[in-house]
This record gives sequence, C-alpha cells and structure tokens, in this order.
Amino acid sequence: MLGSAPPPPPGNLLCLHRGPWCWDLPSHQDPSCAGICPFPLAPRACAGCGPSSPHCRVSAPRDPARAKSPAPSTLGWGPRPVPGSTWGGIPRIRSPVPRRWRMRLPGAMRLVRFRGAGGGEPRLGLEEAAGGSLVDLSAAEPALPRSMRAFLETGQSGLAAARRALESGRHRLPRGTVRLLAPVGDPEKVICVGLNYRDHCLEQDVKIPKEPIIFSKFPSAIIGPFDDIVHPQESSEVDWEVELAAVIGKKGRHIEESSALDHVVGFTVANDVSARDWQMRRNGRQWLLGKTFDTFCPLGPALVTKDAVADVHNLSIRCSVNGRLMQDSSTSQLIFRLPKLIAWVSRFVTLVPGDILLTGTPPGVGVFRKPPVFLKRGDEVQCEIEELGTICNKVV
Repeated sequence: MLGSAPPPPPGNLLCLHRGPWCWDLPSHQDPSCAGICPFPLAPRACAGCGPSSPHCRVSAPRDPARAKSPAPSTLGWGPRPVPGSTWGGIPRIRSPVPRRWRMRLPGAMRLVRFRGAGGGEPRLGLEEAAGGSLVDLSAAEPALPRSMRAFLETGQSGLAAARRALESGRHRLPRGTVRLLAPVGDPEKVICVGLNYRDHCLEQDVKIPKEPIIFSKFPSAIIGPFDDIVHPQESSEVDWEVELAAVIGKKGRHIEESSALDHVVGFTVANDVSARDWQMRRNGRQWLLGKTFDTFCPLGPALVTKDAVADVHNLSIRCSVNGRLMQDSSTSQLIFRLPKLIAWVSRFVTLVPGDILLTGTPPGVGVFRKPPVFLKRGDEVQCEIEELGTICNKVV
C-alpha cells in the first residue's frame, strides 16, 4: 500500500492514479485501482475515465514527468481505441495494466496445475506473475494434495501453505519447461449460465431473462489452456464462447447474496465451446449434448485468487479466431452478477470446493453472425480476460 496521500491540488480533471502499478495517461481507465488507490473519490469523473466511470479516484494537473508509453501487456495487446467511446471528442484508449504488483498484495496468488518436462503426474504450482516462472507447490509443500479440488478442500491452511511457498523464493521452474493443465481438472460440477450478457441478448433479439438460465457441462469436457479442441464428426456447427469462470472454495447451500463471494476462491478464463446444431435443433433442443463434447471446456491459464482482482464485474473480456477479434465486451454487462448467481444455484444444489461456475458469454459468437461462422479444423481460438490471462486452443 502507498500509505496516506496528500490532498489533490486543484487543476484540470485528469487521472492521478499514481501507484507503481498505474500508467498516468490522459486516457487512463485502469479498473485495477478500485479499492487499492489511497486517493479519495473525486467529486466528478476525470477526463480520462469519462463521466460514467465507477473507478475515477481523484483530479489533478497532469505531471509531464510521469508521461510515458505503457509497457507491453502480459495479455499481448497494447493501447487501443475503445470502439464508439470518446470524451470531449477524443477517443478513449484501453491501456494495458501492469499486473506484477498483484503478487505483493496479501493473499493474492495465481494457482496452476502442470506437468514437468518429463511428464508424470499433475502437480500444483503458482505463477510468480502472469506468464512468469512457476513455483512447484508440490515440491515446496509435499504434504499438500496434488488435486486442485482436494487442495481447495483444505481451506485456509492450504492457501497459507501456498503463500509460504510463493514467498520462499525456492522451487522455481522456468515457464518453458512445464505444460500447463486446466487449473481445476476434477470438479464435482461444471455449472453454466445462459443469456447472461445484455448485449448478447440484443444480438439474438431475445428478452433479457428475469431469472438465471442454468445448464451444465460434464467435467470430462475440461482441457488445459493450450490443449487442442477436437472438432467432433457429429457436428458441423462448432462455436466459441469466451466466459468468466468462478471457482468455489467454500461449501454452501442456500447461500445469501450478501455472503456469496465468501464462497468463491478465485476466477479463471473459460471457453464454452458449443455445437449449435445439437444445442438448438437436435435432442429435443436440450443444451447438454451440444455443450459437453469432450474438449469443449478449455480452462486457464491460472486460478487467480479473488484478492488479486480489483473488480470482477468490470473486466475486459475478448475472443479472437485466427487473429480476428470476434467478441469484445466487459463483465459490467452481466445481467446476473456473481452474488446473485451463487445464491440462485445454491437453492438447488450444494456448492463444494472446486465447483466451476461459467457466467455466460458476450456478443460476437459465430452462430448469430450474418452469415454464420463456425470453427473448422486448423482454426485457433484465443480467449482473454483482463487481469486473469489468456488461453489459446487449436481446433483439430
């Protein structure tokens, strides 16, 4: 933390998120500052964030000494215009957010599962930073389970052991020597939500649901963040769906919305791959079979603990196919937010550690394009969510 901050001097309305993790740009709109910056809320929004920004903190004159070009983003994309978004006629820019600082926050971790260069059984680990070297948690704490689900069942004691391993400076592995697996490979349940983005409802001209629409995938659909998606012979309409996935860390039934996030350990990136012919026309139009072919649930790259995410309901979410941007939205568009979803689902089933909740997809899926576009063998699908990371899967 930065400690106490001086009162902001008067001047033009410009961002002053002057923490070591922030880029002082006139068009700055960094959601990672919410709840972290020590500056008080500004009485008005700043020129960079726009009049509706929920995370503007303070106004002050721009400091030329601080003007700098942002470093490369760990997600692989740099500053770019936000389509259709301006302030005072000047295009707003989505700036990359340095993420290494998150490892300094108490409790913030990026948990992974991996296999070493020699193969063998899956092991637990931690990323030192997004895309960085790994800590071999199974070597640092041999008493811990090797299954992420079993690890999460240990609760706070397991997380504390992981923090010790992260802080020890030992058992480091270069990123290039390991193969990342899905952060949770054996959940009891994979629970999915349909029609949960306002703009996704608009693109298919359907009414916004009044209650969450729930379906599921089988755990056998899960693959790792860089594994291949197998195009089934039974379908000719395989589609993409980037989604925010929440992972349950604490058992509960009939959970109150006010305490729902206490039951979440963290978040990861998911692709809810879907065979539209089976989902929309075959098998009585039940969604299950079209959603749960083997390899239809890529996950990863890490389980990012909630301590490391400033505002899960204000993250950029994107999907590209062969380098062409197909989906580009924000989790602010969610109709039912996580507390509501968790409370709703727990009315029907008991949530247990390791359960995965896919929260829905934004607009831009292939089936609603004109003409429709579907995945074919050889295509490469990249899904990314701000602060969480990127997964990339080839269709074979």
